[in-house]
Amino acid sequence: MYRDRIRNAGLYNRIVTADEAALLIRDGMTVGMSGFTRAGEAKAVPLALAERAKREPMKITLMTGASLGNDLDKTFAEAHLLSRRIPFQSDPGLRKAINAGEVMFVDQHLSETVEMLRTHQLPDIDIAIVEAVAITETGGIVPTTSVGNSASFAILAPKVIVEINLTQPLLLEGLHDIYIPTKRPHREPIPIVAPEGRAGLPYIQIPPEKIAAIVITEKLDSSAKVTPPDDETRAIAGHLIEFLRHEVKMGRMGTDLRPLQAGIGSVANAVLHGLIDSPFHDLKMYSEVLQDSTFDLFDAGKLVFASASSITLSAEKHDEVMPNIGAYKGRLLLRPQEISNHPEVVRRLGVIAINTALEFDIYGNVNSTHVGGTHMMNGIGGSGDFARNGFLSIFVTKSTAKDGKISSVVPMVSHVDHTEHDVGILITEQGLADLRGLAPRERAALVIRNCAHPSYRDALADYYTRAAARDGHTPHVIEEALSWHAALRERGTMMKD
Repeated sequence: MYRDRIRNAGLYNRIVTADEAALLIRDGMTVGMSGFTRAGEAKAVPLALAERAKREPMKITLMTGASLGNDLDKTFAEAHLLSRRIPFQSDPGLRKAINAGEVMFVDQHLSETVEMLRTHQLPDIDIAIVEAVAITETGGIVPTTSVGNSASFAILAPKVIVEINLTQPLLLEGLHDIYIPTKRPHREPIPIVAPEGRAGLPYIQIPPEKIAAIVITEKLDSSAKVTPPDDETRAIAGHLIEFLRHEVKMGRMGTDLRPLQAGIGSVANAVLHGLIDSPFHDLKMYSEVLQDSTFDLFDAGKLVFASASSITLSAEKHDEVMPNIGAYKGRLLLRPQEISNHPEVVRRLGVIAINTALEFDIYGNVNSTHVGGTHMMNGIGGSGDFARNGFLSIFVTKSTAKDGKISSVVPMVSHVDHTEHDVGILITEQGLADLRGLAPRERAALVIRNCAHPSYRDALADYYTRAAARDGHTPHVIEEALSWHAALRERGTMMKD
């Protein structure tokens, strides 16, 4: 009777099928669901709900931690189930519906969603669906491979559906630190002064009577698509390592650096992987997601502790790590995303923030979310939480995309997610631009010389020369500032004839 997983005998009679649990969700509801970067999402009930929506048209507002795995967002989009989606997604099918205006997507900093829920600035959660390893004797929900916003969803919702996933190892229990900040305006400081610091409980504590249904599942997390390091990402990592060497030489940090944060994706993963062959050691992470590179750094003896909100691995790395999670357990901690990404803690710890840009301009403004200024890619995620508050704010990208048809360095970004005020270091495979303490005109010359691809460098220099001749603190040829994006839309390339 799953006694090792459901330890409160009074809850046995709430075990139901996914179809039965899905009946608790009605048209117009706001649903909070576990899941952060394709890890730890509820799996059976969402699929049952989507099938029901195909037969009985209905709409819900869906809030999660971040992106979902197992093609759930795609399935929701195809079932026309979503009226509104908050705060992050990464599925091509849902992306298409968002850009067509069929689904209203609210792109938020990942630290902010539950803060807005608590103060009723967003619609109240009607029901929460949370994947768990186990339920304790007191009704505590033990999360799986992510925490995300699950804790606050379960606390704020009047009803909770719990999916007990038998494929998730029981050894995950004890890995989590569930701390909920006290109420504003007289909030106490968050008592975390090191990545390994604990402040809360190893489970989500709610009254057992709130658990309206329990569903037993056996479906794995989706595998992350991790591209091995290539020449360009190795070059980016090399530039970063040389920069960090210089920071150590200048006495700004030791060889253990500061706590590291890296955004999701192949470029960021590859850049972290480059630290394996660096002179740095006794490293720690205070991030939002732990990818393959985290465990590569553990195995190489470089990393001593990692704190985040989820573990998202490739299929190969999952098969290596999860059967041996006990060997890593004392060096890992999973937190709610409002804590992993909290500005107070990020600022206190002095995090080195490494995030990926779609494009940046010659003055250091970064676009992380919109293709051509209009079409949503994934969302801002947690990059803004870390960039604004980190000790170092680093953005990385390859200098070109689409076989050179697109320059990632442009005169003016088509959409601004991170202003020049929050960006300290820009890196491409071409080089690194340290923008700290530089005025806009100084920044432009450095970015063009060090970061732009040679195919676009002369055009950028010509643009800046003509802009500077017009005067202005931040010079632009306004009528040409977005002409590169216009050319891409019209001719399929930013390259001049």
